[in-house]
Amino acid sequence: MPARDTGGGHLLPVQHLRPGDHSFVSYGDDEVRWDVVTAFVRLGLARGEKVIVLPCPAVSEEEVLARLDFPSRSPAPARERGQLVLSSMRSVIRPDAEFTAARQLAGLHAETDRARAEGYSGLRTFIDMGWVAALGTDPAAVIQRETGAQSLFAGRPYTEICAYDRRRFDRALLAAMEKAHPHALLEQLGSLRAVRGADDAVCFIGEADTANQAAFTRSLELALARTARARRLAVDLTGLHFLSVGCATRLLALVHGAAGHERFEVHCGQGHGRLLRRLGAGEVPGLTVREVIRP
Repeated sequence: MPARDTGGGHLLPVQHLRPGDHSFVSYGDDEVRWDVVTAFVRLGLARGEKVIVLPCPAVSEEEVLARLDFPSRSPAPARERGQLVLSSMRSVIRPDAEFTAARQLAGLHAETDRARAEGYSGLRTFIDMGWVAALGTDPAAVIQRETGAQSLFAGRPYTEICAYDRRRFDRALLAAMEKAHPHALLEQLGSLRAVRGADDAVCFIGEADTANQAAFTRSLELALARTARARRLAVDLTGLHFLSVGCATRLLALVHGAAGHERFEVHCGQGHGRLLRRLGAGEVPGLTVREVIRP
């Protein structure tokens, strides 16, 4: 019987965001910043959600629309029917001119209810935090908002990304903002991160594809070396959006060849579990594949 995902880790790929998720992302490049917002918008439209984008005030509406003009499908029809909206923090807190956490939360709460009343499955909002300087807001008020926004998300069909330009905020503030969010996102699509989890597990987040196969393999080799004394290794793939056949094959080969280990556990989604089994996971001594159901 597959286990159920109880919330996942702090670091996620943008594709894994679900209703009720509140996430942080930072960027330091004007090109890279569009990776996450474009994927976030596209997925929301496909899922029947209403999407509101609050871009950096320094970026024109024309540039935002050009960046969101997907190669295979333009978002123009979504804008025409009101499913995709470009807005600003000034509009969210109107009629107030000065930001307060309470006013912003009330505005977004009302927007979520409006989206449901309009027939959408929920609301997702992308907020570029460039508005903080534009409105002359004290960052302390923003931290208060980020740490006290649970009522906006808990049990409600609302998803939010808060995006911070690392060139505009100091490191201490960025660290505090990231800590204030339940989730942080990978900055770029197609990237792969390996982090050390509980009980010395190695946890992969992002895309384990052909381009990242060498890094994927090296992280597994280091994890095997690190856990040689314990003779047990857990590999968490639940943070992966994509697992290639090549990476899956390397995983099975390394596990099969690790003579010093007695037990291996791989935690993964159902699709990745099926892939590993088709490639022969059931024939690897000591290996258990545990499938996790994501909501």
